[in-house]
Amino acid sequence: MPYVDLVAILAVLQFFFFALMTGRARMVTGVKAPATSGHEDFDRMYRVQMNTLELLVMFLPALLLAGKYFSGLTWLVAALGSMYIIGRFVYWRAYVGDPAKRGLGFGLSMLPILVLILMALVGIILSLLS
Repeated sequence: MPYVDLVAILAVLQFFFFALMTGRARMVTGVKAPATSGHEDFDRMYRVQMNTLELLVMFLPALLLAGKYFSGLTWLVAALGSMYIIGRFVYWRAYVGDPAKRGLGFGLSMLPILVLILMALVGIILSLLS
């Protein structure tokens, strides 16, 4: 389980990094708080941060529950979580450069979330049935 916990905290640190990058984009572009738009470069970074936040709500519980119910497969759960983190970085780089090219990063983020949700659901159901 420590690997799953490590992936969970790395995902939180990644979100923290994206928040810092959004703050940096705000300073560089001159978009004053509380505005959430106003310059294309800031808008792109802000959307990366917000999209990552939206996915974290699904990712973290699915990751931790899949790790709990499939304790013999924590290597797989951690690998799926790592795929999510890599996908978020791919998404970030693509979205900031050209939002039309964000598809690969989005897919690399969503696929592991879906698999982890299914693993967690199966684990919970099997636990209820036993």
